[in-house]
Amino acid sequence: MGDAVELDVAGRTVRLSSPDKIFFPERGYTKLDVARYYQAVAPGILRALRNRPTTLERYPDGITGEWFFQKRAPKGMPDWIPTAHITFPSGRSADEMCPTEEAAVVWAAQYGTLTFHPWPVRRGDVDHPDELRIDLDPQPGTDYEDAVRAAHELRGVLEEFGALRGWPKTSGGRGLHVFVPIEPRWTFTQVRRAAIALGREMERRMPEQVTIKWWKEERGARIFVDYNQTARDRTIASAYSVRPRPHAPVSAPLRWEEVGVARPQDFDIATMPARYADVGDVHADMDEHAFSLEALLELAAQDERDHGLGDLPYPPEYPKMPGEPKRVQPSRARR
Repeated sequence: MGDAVELDVAGRTVRLSSPDKIFFPERGYTKLDVARYYQAVAPGILRALRNRPTTLERYPDGITGEWFFQKRAPKGMPDWIPTAHITFPSGRSADEMCPTEEAAVVWAAQYGTLTFHPWPVRRGDVDHPDELRIDLDPQPGTDYEDAVRAAHELRGVLEEFGALRGWPKTSGGRGLHVFVPIEPRWTFTQVRRAAIALGREMERRMPEQVTIKWWKEERGARIFVDYNQTARDRTIASAYSVRPRPHAPVSAPLRWEEVGVARPQDFDIATMPARYADVGDVHADMDEHAFSLEALLELAAQDERDHGLGDLPYPPEYPKMPGEPKRVQPSRARR
């Protein structure tokens, strides 16, 4: 596996053992390649993770080996990496790492972390999200081009309801994510309610192309607006995160004018460092903004008042929530 190496990351030394271990066999990329990738984009990914409780998606033996999500801060984590105490829907709790330095990302890569999953909160207030995250998820029969069309429609809807602005990025797969920085004054339940209202408006405007149906049997060949990604303890891969696919793709921040021009396959651990060196972090100004959800929450109230459209099902591992409809797929309910 080769002798351990030491990497200098913004003034901190991070030791990397087994640097020659193969993490991506198809491309031959090693653990050291992953760590050096994170060195190259460190300011950008730290912007996405800073002070956020972060779950680690770890592949200690590369993408062909066993993997797991690590929510609790790893044992032996350096004392210069702070944590935040968070509570899960089950009522259990944990201390999660909260990166505040670039070296924290490379330190996590030493332990086989490929993808970082930050909560939409900061450690100073873990109960009030400061991001509304929209996941445009292609269903069977659709592809990235369909997600692009939905994203451009979404951009207009955001502008119409509260003059909201979203920052788009590739998922690292076939989908697109759009993040909206918001004022941290609403609960997870309220932010989820806003996401549902947004998804319903998208569905009204693009009924043949977009769906907010939770049950897969009802979605059809449409883009699913996954509103439950805004529920507590549901996270989305951060910008610049490496995704566990054979060609080592990354979740790439985009400018709006690049949505539909750039392709997910354009961005991997070999190509992103050059882009980053050329244009920097194109989402660098996100933290300068904080929008209001009042218009979307009013839309949600109007949907319920005028159309009887209330809550939607939560994921199966969640406790039954107040106002939630029956959590049973329609075909079984009919039987």
